[in-house]
Amino acid sequence: MIAAPMTDATPVTPPDGFETLGLAAPVLAAVREVGYETPSPIQKAAIPPLLEGRDLLGQAQTGTGKTAAFALPLLSRLDLKRAEPQLLVLTPTRELAIQVAEAMQTYARHLKGFHVLPIYGGQGMDFQLKQLRRGVHAVVGTPGRIQDHLRRKTLKLGAIKAVVIDEADEMLRMGFIDDVEDILQQMPEEKQVALFSATLPDRIRKVVQHHLSEPVEIKIRAKTATVASVDQRFVEVRGFDKLEALTRILEVEEFDAMLIFVRTRQATAELSEKLEARGLSSAALSGEMTQALRERTIQRLKSGKLDIVVATDVAARGLDVERVTHVVNYDIPHDVEGYIHRIGRTGRAGRTGHAILFVMPREMRMLAAIERATRQPVTPMLPPSRADVADRRAAQFKERITAVFGSEDLSFFTQLVASYAAEHGKEPQDIAAALAFLAQKDRPLVPPKEPAARRSEPSRHEAPARREAPARGAHAGQRRDRDEQRPDERPQRNRTSGPPENLVRYRIEVGHEHGVQPGNIVGAIANEAGIDAVHIGRIEIFDAYSTVDLPAGMPKPIQQRLRKAWVCGQQLEISADSGGDDAPPKRLPPGFKPDRSRERPQKPNRKRSHE
Repeated sequence: MIAAPMTDATPVTPPDGFETLGLAAPVLAAVREVGYETPSPIQKAAIPPLLEGRDLLGQAQTGTGKTAAFALPLLSRLDLKRAEPQLLVLTPTRELAIQVAEAMQTYARHLKGFHVLPIYGGQGMDFQLKQLRRGVHAVVGTPGRIQDHLRRKTLKLGAIKAVVIDEADEMLRMGFIDDVEDILQQMPEEKQVALFSATLPDRIRKVVQHHLSEPVEIKIRAKTATVASVDQRFVEVRGFDKLEALTRILEVEEFDAMLIFVRTRQATAELSEKLEARGLSSAALSGEMTQALRERTIQRLKSGKLDIVVATDVAARGLDVERVTHVVNYDIPHDVEGYIHRIGRTGRAGRTGHAILFVMPREMRMLAAIERATRQPVTPMLPPSRADVADRRAAQFKERITAVFGSEDLSFFTQLVASYAAEHGKEPQDIAAALAFLAQKDRPLVPPKEPAARRSEPSRHEAPARREAPARGAHAGQRRDRDEQRPDERPQRNRTSGPPENLVRYRIEVGHEHGVQPGNIVGAIANEAGIDAVHIGRIEIFDAYSTVDLPAGMPKPIQQRLRKAWVCGQQLEISADSGGDDAPPKRLPPGFKPDRSRERPQKPNRKRSHE
């Protein structure tokens, strides 16, 4: 199809987006909201045959977008009227099971009544049994725990329409492949099977021969690019600390021009506005901009009139500006190819480029995939400290002083200082210090200290006793997660004092036994209630429930949406917190009326994540 000529009113849109693949309308709507603009190679190749019900063999590594490649088409084929397992996804690890289940929940946000349940060892069996009795449409689990349920006859496979075996070679390495075959043999003969594996050893090929029927074969090689001219670093940072870390990096790093990549069109405008509010000149570049505005923004970047651009992948396609010295991946890309494309925007014309990647703890798998694809290590770095920022500002201040000495006549000011010294008995050095203080007042050379409460307490969305940084490197996945401890092994924690005056403490019915993390709670509340993460207060996670401080005066419709929201396979059932550790969930007090004067305008649903 030949595209119509681009006019000033025509946004930059991809020629072959997800709209061409035949996904169900509710799934396609969720894809748009998540911010996916064009399918990755494996998504483009896998979605059509999976929609047709064909078996599929996909040879692809982590970081190619394979979760969406199988989840989007298989969700499109579910019968939501039947509250029984129709889709089973087998994963080698609990971390991957949780990740896939959360991605499916995101993609199915407009599938009314859809329920997905992650099943893995270390999670309470009672909780899993309760959810299975309630009824689920999709199950994502590790082979061992799936086998447990099959032996107990608590998981019925009679209605299974499709099964996905994810990372089959990892299943083989961990000794699960026999369990996988046993599970496949207990399923209906008429079923759709999709198997994904980075490599295809003989044992995996035998599984394919025995259990897949005339599969469509797809082989996606993660692109390996020559990025020797790009210095790659990563910062491990939690989502609510990203803006502060970025601001400090912008102050400390020596850069000519910088591209900052985010996942969604909406995020380009939001982040650019926040940087502008902090005194940093920036512009947004997204796929919905007119061609004329896009070209003007790029021209400003090329000419040096603009130094910081916040962009999406699609908007930056074909962007070639030699003066771009730094690329910051503010949001980690959906796939390895996206990362390679992004960092390729720097290191041009024989110069060394710099790429900085923000990685949240749950995204370490993608970091490992990036290192494999680029065949280069991505060096860890710490966010610049307050002292680093102060040193940088002081150096810039000294440079300004030096420039004045070389270009201005200071005789009048010399006499002024001498006169002041004689009148007040002050040393010239002290007068210079006072003048320096006045000169930097609008932009203090020493950044203000963080509030004492923030320095001494856990981060606002971080549960107590979980401050340790996850291990880095190949053995990171082998450490024992606290969520796998038995309840009697976990340290006992005291409830904190009440929330600040402008916040109300709520109880939600999801806790350690459900595998919840603070980020899961923040994402659900931000998505369902339209509350920015910065306005979500302290979160404490206990065994069976959690507490969260939210702005006072929450309207009842928002409370109702939050009550029905699902996190880690559990409905939040939000209620006013009574303060008792063992208190059952409570409804809002009779006669409770929100403070409408504090009511925030509702924002459109959105969720920024996921492969």
